[in-house]
Amino acid sequence: QVQLVESGGGLVQAGGSLRLSCAASGRTFSSYAMGWFRQAPGKEREFVAAISWNGGTTYYTDSVKGRFTISRDNAQNTVDLQMNSLKPEDTAVYYCAAGRSTVLIRSISGADYWGQGTQVTVSS
Repeated sequence: QVQLVESGGGLVQAGGSLRLSCAASGRTFSSYAMGWFRQAPGKEREFVAAISWNGGTTYYTDSVKGRFTISRDNAQNTVDLQMNSLKPEDTAVYYCAAGRSTVLIRSISGADYWGQGTQVTVSS
């Protein structure tokens, strides 16, 4: 069982930066691949970024490549998402997720556990 709690969301102007953090409970955190998803109003939840259990492999959706960076600290049971050069279209609720496979967690069905989400709003 893994419980996930996101933090770090907020309101920022276009071009600004935010750092989201996801704190995980449970002694098996280091065995999970971790991912970030987002859901904008009226839209489906979509994949943003994923990282393997040891941090050696990362994936990003095309729209955030070069702007967002996912990282993890297995000693602290945290996974972060550094978001730079934010755009109004990045506005969404951001969710942290844990799954058994770095490949499969790039889809909603590949996530075994979800956080409650944190709101990110980017103003133009």
